[in-house]
Amino acid sequence: MKINDFRLECYFEKYEFTAPYLLTQSDCESMTTKELLSLEPGAEEAYLNQWLGYTETWGDPELREKIALLYKNMTAEDVLVFHGAQEAIFGYMNVMLNEGDHMIAMYPNYQSAYEIAKSVPNCELSLWHIRDDGTKWVVDFDELEALIKPNTKIIAINSPNNPTGYTFTNEEIKKLCEICRKHDIYLFSDEVYKGLELDGDKRDWMADHYEKCASLGVMSKAYGLAGLRVGWLVSKDHETLKKVVKFKHYMSICDSAPAEFLAKVALKHSDELLERSKNIIRNNMKIADEFFDRYPYLFEKKPITCGPVAYHKLLVDMPVKEFCQLAVDRKGVLLLPSYIYEMDGQYFRMGYGRKNMPESLAKFEEFLIEEKFAR
Repeated sequence: MKINDFRLECYFEKYEFTAPYLLTQSDCESMTTKELLSLEPGAEEAYLNQWLGYTETWGDPELREKIALLYKNMTAEDVLVFHGAQEAIFGYMNVMLNEGDHMIAMYPNYQSAYEIAKSVPNCELSLWHIRDDGTKWVVDFDELEALIKPNTKIIAINSPNNPTGYTFTNEEIKKLCEICRKHDIYLFSDEVYKGLELDGDKRDWMADHYEKCASLGVMSKAYGLAGLRVGWLVSKDHETLKKVVKFKHYMSICDSAPAEFLAKVALKHSDELLERSKNIIRNNMKIADEFFDRYPYLFEKKPITCGPVAYHKLLVDMPVKEFCQLAVDRKGVLLLPSYIYEMDGQYFRMGYGRKNMPESLAKFEEFLIEEKFAR
């Protein structure tokens, strides 16, 4: 197959490990292997005795059980483990999309969620846009239903959304699942930030509401354990999972045994790790809110209810692409401009999940002052 470049990854390939002030990262603060193992008595010794042979293609049975416990109505048989979330998306979309199918993707979204559709001959793609109402990001379910065609096979969503931070309420989750059920459409639900609710309203996993939903999770984002490269799909649709696992045979085949061990330790302490991430985000939100309050003439702040990212609007008379380029060139501050998502408008993504956000934000403020954007 031929597929377009992954714009976000090409951008990060250039700057992620060279720019000193990463103000746009979408994952939460990580930790050392030793710190993670210290959460569980006896885990360090057990880790050192971990057998380094092949693992099961479906994933370690105990790991699958622990993932299933995150959901209301799932068992280990409903779980397929992957080498990160990207592999899960790539496998699912390649298995499900065929010539003549139509797919609807929430937009903006992670590029691989919709890019596969563009690579399948005569596969149609429609975008369900998250829109800026002037104060916050919103969606329109009537607009979604208007996009549905007789050959619509998949609706792909991402909530909490990266980059906007938009998050479905539980009522909206039920409504979306009802729409999919009414039209007999598969739902691919990217929920990699699940568990980072900041408004006190815990969201349901969508797969708990719809049997043809595949729910995507990962250790990378909410848990801050991106180096493990452990993700999963959960679904009651075993027929689809069996097709996807056969595609996995041509990718990773199986996960890393040490990574699966560490993922099991992490999930034993799921609540603790998620609360750790939420506390970092909350503290950074206070600092960021004070920052934006100082510069209402430069930025239009957008609120977030869940997850570590927000998509703010730039108000200066300069293309956002040039503004972000200037910030990284002059002060090493990395932001993610909207053109990376092929979006119109003066938007940039800011990440709230890292402990060094205050330092990066202070450097960004230096940039604004030195370049005379600030009054």
